[in-house]
Amino acid sequence: MKTIPLIAIDSTPTPKPSVSHRTLEPPARVSTEPYRAYKPRPFTRAERDRVTLLIGGLHWRAERMAQASIQNLGYNVELLPTATREDLLTGRELADIGQCSPTSFTTGNLANVLRNKAQAMGAATVADKYIYVTAGSCGACRFGQYHQSYELALRNLGLESFRMFLMGQGAVDQGETNGGGLDINLPLSLGIVWAIVLSDILQDFEYQTRPYEVNAGETALVVANAVDYLFEAFRKMPQRGAKWSALAWHLSTDYFASAMREVRRRFDRVEVDRLRPRPVVKLTGEFYLQTVEGDPNYNIHRWLEGEGAEVYPAVIVIWFDYLMRMAAQDFEDHVGINRGAYLKMKAIHGAQRLLRWTYDRMRNALGGVPHEMPQQSLLRDLAQPYFHSRLNGGEGDMLVGKALWAHQKKKAHMICELSPYSCMPNTMSIGAMSAVIGKHPDLLYAPLEIKGDAEVHALSRCQMILTEAKKRAQKEYDDVFARLGKTPDQLRERETAAMRRSTYRVPHYGVAGTGANYALHLARCPQR
Repeated sequence: MKTIPLIAIDSTPTPKPSVSHRTLEPPARVSTEPYRAYKPRPFTRAERDRVTLLIGGLHWRAERMAQASIQNLGYNVELLPTATREDLLTGRELADIGQCSPTSFTTGNLANVLRNKAQAMGAATVADKYIYVTAGSCGACRFGQYHQSYELALRNLGLESFRMFLMGQGAVDQGETNGGGLDINLPLSLGIVWAIVLSDILQDFEYQTRPYEVNAGETALVVANAVDYLFEAFRKMPQRGAKWSALAWHLSTDYFASAMREVRRRFDRVEVDRLRPRPVVKLTGEFYLQTVEGDPNYNIHRWLEGEGAEVYPAVIVIWFDYLMRMAAQDFEDHVGINRGAYLKMKAIHGAQRLLRWTYDRMRNALGGVPHEMPQQSLLRDLAQPYFHSRLNGGEGDMLVGKALWAHQKKKAHMICELSPYSCMPNTMSIGAMSAVIGKHPDLLYAPLEIKGDAEVHALSRCQMILTEAKKRAQKEYDDVFARLGKTPDQLRERETAAMRRSTYRVPHYGVAGTGANYALHLARCPQR
């Protein structure tokens, strides 16, 4: 995928608004002024020690580990706070009120952070001491134009000289940015990818544990401790070399698996009671909304847990797998037409297998408890009757495939899709899901339109479907015990101390609920 250049800046001098006030319109452009693509002033290697990189937009575990992996290479890194409702309003005022909520949240988040810094130290100092680094893209999704909203908002704050740099999603070795201060090379990219892999697995483990913890709050304490430990592990990574030697080290080292085994030992002390009928809710949707935890998605993760559900979170790493699948499909379509297309397709398939192998290796370091990652080929085949696999806006056919996979493979009782208001790719997937529901009327599906300021409407809609999911989970649980001819107390007699640890892996027996699967597992264990 190609990285889109940042947007044009008006070179006509205009009065700079105070950073303490907002304006609703960008400075006027002279009709004869030619369009000029934005090009940030250079960020040089000599500046690296005194300039801080600002990053954000993921769940907090991934951000912390990514921060450490970048710091390991000698950069100063600061995390943006999780976006709030105030950031949403700021983004709407300073950029475009008609944009999707993720754009407004992220734009306002960056603008408010920089405005507060400018009030404390001055706009010129902020522009000199900080730069913003974020992912870039292209295609039908507004994600390819987020940076335009950032630049517009910063101009309205009088911070048009602030520098922003994009990391494209199509390559892990993109070279130096203008000035050479930021080198998007293999050590940098691989460190971020491994940080996301480990944080995704830890998040999945956390959400499987907390609904069943015996001592309330214990899971959160252990997770915070584990993130601090992994932060130091990434910050103190040994030098991996450059280019392909860095890749060889990441694939061959036991460094990360050893760190995850230490995390597992810390989770060993968390006692759980899995004989509880809870509905499992699989989260899907637009990348930002399904990933972040906070106001941008109405705190949906914690709200669902508060309603008695077990959340099956969306992992970020499956997005990497999807991007590689889409790239491989492009070469697949050109086999026999373009020279080398077949070999490039096979090379990408090999990279997908390495990513999956790494993910499974880290899962196994946590006892195999975190969920497996579904095969892209399976997701594509499941979605094929409803969504063309070559339509690649947003997550494309993967949203439909994940919903069908979770339903047919009994991974969840309910699907909750988080879609921004006016998001074209997600509108397409929701439309396709109408046909899916027609063929699979027993699939519980809650598409939530997220505007950022309509929480009651969205959560009440989710609650209606969740009520049905609770009934389904309870019936499944009751049916299992009726089939076994046992009571929960009788099965508890078969439990061992190891089984009550959060790190104990419960096999999947073809039912969705953790309590039902655990009951079936206990029934197969010898009575003590």
